[in-house]
Order: sequence, then C-alpha cells, then structure tokens
Amino acid sequence: MSASLYNNDILRLAASIPHHQRLADPHASVEKRSPTCGSRITADVRMADGRLAEMGLDVKACALGQASAALMAAQAIGLTAEELAEARDKLTAYLSGESEDLDFWPGLAVLAPARAYPARHPSIRLGFEAIAEAARMADA
Repeated sequence: MSASLYNNDILRLAASIPHHQRLADPHASVEKRSPTCGSRITADVRMADGRLAEMGLDVKACALGQASAALMAAQAIGLTAEELAEARDKLTAYLSGESEDLDFWPGLAVLAPARAYPARHPSIRLGFEAIAEAARMADA
C-alpha cells in the first residue's frame, strides 16, 4: 500500500470523527460492514422536519474508512435523506471511475489517492452508506 495513501491529512481525520458516540434513543440505526476488510460502521440518527437532526457513530474501520466517516459526519447534519443518498451515490460513482466530481462533499479530495485501490472502496463508502440508509429508515 502506498505511503501517500495514509498521509497526515487522512490520519488526522481518522483521529477526529465528529459524533463518535452512539445515540441513546435513535429513530433508526444501521450497521454496515465491509466484507473485504471487516471494517464496520454503525450509524444512529434522529430526524426532525425531514432533516438529519442528530447522529451517533460507532466506527471500527481502517484509517481510510475512519477519515471518510469523519468527512461525512462533519457535514451531514441538516441534510435530507434524499441528499444523503445522493452523496452516497456520487461517492460510489467517483470511486468506480464513473464520475470525476468530488465537489459534492467538502474535503473528499483527500481520499482521491484511494481511488486506485478498489479493495479500500467498501470501507470508504461505509459511513455514507450507513447514514443514508438510517436517514431513509427514520424518515419513512
């Protein structure tokens, strides 16, 4: 694995995940696991007026998964379930090479070197997948 893949920016993000504590009484909870590496993220959410009002995360992932979860958690509050699903889909499209757009979510450019490592993509997607699904469930 390339040393530049795990740079200081990635490691700093991995060590500073916002909302890194489970919610006591969530509207919905979702656990996502990467079959490739075993990374796991549990997302708890509370919605209000159709928007993400509170979240809690339990992140047990590699540094890339942690960094991605940190970026997601820093910007997700206030978004709708549809907006979170759109971000999840755009991240998937970027990682798979279907899109070049990283402007949809602040800070994701730091993960650009990981695009060349498909085995790391599931871990990078976990936080976005878990929060989008939990928000959809809570909003239903």
